[in-house]
Amino acid sequence: MNRNFVAIVLLLLCSAFPAAAQNKSIVFIGNSFTFGYGSAAWFWGADTVTDLNGQGVGGVPALFKAFSEQAGLSWNVSLETHPGSDFAFHLREKRAELTSKAWDVAVAHSYSTLDANAPGDPTRLVATGRELATLLQGANPQVKFYVTATWSRPDLTYRSGSPWSGKGIEKMGLDVNEGYEQLAAVVPGVTAVNPVGKAFNRAVRTGVADGNPYDGIDVDKVDLWTWDHYHGSTYGYYLEALVVFGNVTGVDPLALGDGECAAFELGLSQTQVVALQRVARDELAAAGVELSTPKTVTPLRWATPCG
Repeated sequence: MNRNFVAIVLLLLCSAFPAAAQNKSIVFIGNSFTFGYGSAAWFWGADTVTDLNGQGVGGVPALFKAFSEQAGLSWNVSLETHPGSDFAFHLREKRAELTSKAWDVAVAHSYSTLDANAPGDPTRLVATGRELATLLQGANPQVKFYVTATWSRPDLTYRSGSPWSGKGIEKMGLDVNEGYEQLAAVVPGVTAVNPVGKAFNRAVRTGVADGNPYDGIDVDKVDLWTWDHYHGSTYGYYLEALVVFGNVTGVDPLALGDGECAAFELGLSQTQVVALQRVARDELAAAGVELSTPKTVTPLRWATPCG
């Protein structure tokens, strides 16, 4: 058979099935704030994502995967996480995993206080963030690199001995966000900041969440933190995943609707689901992110399991 004819046929076949070529790869790099420590999300959906460390983690990456499927998007989702780690750990210990593929998108965050030894100081974050960006760009110069600004910790706000003691629950989240904004401003290749900490603040400010878990949770409000008042709760990780999903894909989190399947499986009510989706949408809009509702979004009825 003529080789030119074969080449033309293959080209036509590829054109006829564009969806197969549109699958995108994304890797989540982080610690317990990504894998969902202390919540029902920790191992939820682990069979839908690739854990590069082989620990069977689902967490925020699995939530992202569920959201993307409901939006009719094709993402191959991987994660590389380790408890208590910062960017320096992943650079030192996990280079092989992080360079195992030319990722289309990477989402990463460092330690919750920016620097474990100098809380609130972004110097180490910026330096190691630059090195991580360079590593990812070495595998794919066009990689989109998002950094996630994490949340205020009640244990460092309401208890003594912290730089954020007595300063109000929003302050730490704002300081952490500012550190990541500095990183994004000076490091080439950082696409955007995922404003998760600011979304936590918005949830508290708008009455969706209770800002002080130490004095009990108000009626009809959610607790964004788990039992240690440090890590996220299922509600907190769900909000994190919504913010990351909206920022990376441009899909309005509210488009997922009150029948969103992951929320049903994790035990959130319809009212809570929509409230958290609205918080994510409003925070992204405030950051200037353009959001839309694609025609491919699949509306689900409540009590519809994922998969």
